[in-house]
Amino acid sequence: MARDEQLKERWERTTAFFQKSFSDGEAMDLDAILFMIGVQELGQLHRKFQKDEKYQLMHIAICRVLEPYGYYEFSHFDEDKWPHYSVLQNLPSLKAGEQSLLMKEAIVNYMLDAEIID
Repeated sequence: MARDEQLKERWERTTAFFQKSFSDGEAMDLDAILFMIGVQELGQLHRKFQKDEKYQLMHIAICRVLEPYGYYEFSHFDEDKWPHYSVLQNLPSLKAGEQSLLMKEAIVNYMLDAEIID
């Protein structure tokens, strides 16, 4: 199977998992999935978040899913138990479609590593 086809299939399984688990059947976009990964990484699953915290959760998710690519490295937990990451190398300049593809691939790999999808 071609790499692009495999990524497409795995992305569909990933979105289906999030749709079934967190959205009452409604489609979830990339930002919503990143938010849910951030919540999972924070480990505070059953609380409401303020607007600025939601952006921080998405940042946590981005850092976490791109960590295996060498862009970020976990640094520490702060006093409120929020994870922090250090930048190891800057992300390359990517067009919107390329950026979306990188994030989808990174999320799929995160889901594979967690054995949520196969």
